Amino acid sequence: MRPLHLTESIKNEAYQVGFDLVGISPIGVFPESQFYKEWLLKGHAGEMKYMERNPTKRADVRQIVPDAKSVISCGTNYNTPYPYSTDEDDKMRGWIARYAWGDDYHDLMRARLDKLAGYIREQSPHDVDLRHYVDTGPVLERAYGKYAGIGWIGKNACLINQNIGSWVFIGEIITNLELEYDTPAPDRCGTCTRCIDACPTGALLEPYQLDSRRCISYLTIELKGIIPLELREGIDNNIFGCDICQDVCPWNKKAQITQDDSFAPRTGLYNPELSYLSRLSPDDFRGLFKDSPVKRTKRKGFIRNVLIAMGNSGEKKFLPCVEECLSDREPLIRAHAVWALWRIKGSGAEEVLLDLMVKEPDEGVRNEIEAILNIVGS
Repeated sequence: MRPLHLTESIKNEAYQVGFDLVGISPIGVFPESQFYKEWLLKGHAGEMKYMERNPTKRADVRQIVPDAKSVISCGTNYNTPYPYSTDEDDKMRGWIARYAWGDDYHDLMRARLDKLAGYIREQSPHDVDLRHYVDTGPVLERAYGKYAGIGWIGKNACLINQNIGSWVFIGEIITNLELEYDTPAPDRCGTCTRCIDACPTGALLEPYQLDSRRCISYLTIELKGIIPLELREGIDNNIFGCDICQDVCPWNKKAQITQDDSFAPRTGLYNPELSYLSRLSPDDFRGLFKDSPVKRTKRKGFIRNVLIAMGNSGEKKFLPCVEECLSDREPLIRAHAVWALWRIKGSGAEEVLLDLMVKEPDEGVRNEIEAILNIVGS
């Protein structure tokens, strides 16, 4: 099969297996590779040490497939017909990022890429070498998506497609096949800075420059320990990820809606009640988030986030929940329960905090109590 016919055949099959976008780019060392290295040197990856591994592979995928010639970038739309976080203001409820309402996209995307890879092997006139990844491989997937024409990298660092917006999961197949290549997508952000202006923690330092250490998605998912005091207020009621920079993007205002039910919210995951979530036992957590991206935080990280949302609400109705968390077996949960108690009760929490300081066995939690007592006393 000639390259043009094979290319068309691969694209048609990509749509048949369920992808909404597909484009093909040549192998290259793109300017984004140097930007990525500089981003790492600035420390913007925070504690995501996995992003520092295999930098040469990320810069040149021929380190993965030595005779690679093409990267097939595939996108799946996950935009569901529900309001955005910027349209919801009930502080008794938390916000889970749109991508995590349904099933784990890694599993769905991987299954589709498996089918497409199998088809490519069947149709190829000679032996095919290929690898495919969904977020898990050392590949600059947004850069390859850009050069494959499926979208441009926006000022919020998300890949944006002019029809689907930024609600796109990306997967790629690296192959030694020489195919017909698409035209890189032009940058259509123009002079707009709505994403930068809207970020409550100032994570978007300037256009295209994201400091993960300040990003709500990083803080509520990737960061495994205590969240810095100075950033907690900006997290507001976001308990897993954040959609704000995408919610305000003009390209998402009329974005297409997916027909895939896999991404529809599971019962109770759209704008869920915080009081219910704070009382999840380990078994409850595992059951509710089985095969869900949310399981990445583990129970202790998730309830940590819930307590920050409760503290930010200032609602006294949450006090019984917060007080229960003060005796949780996880020090991480107790530490953030202390903060939530102070945020809700103010200086009225001082006596309780002093008592907790005496009884608390964990040094990290004691440090948290001491930091808050210093604020109360200042």
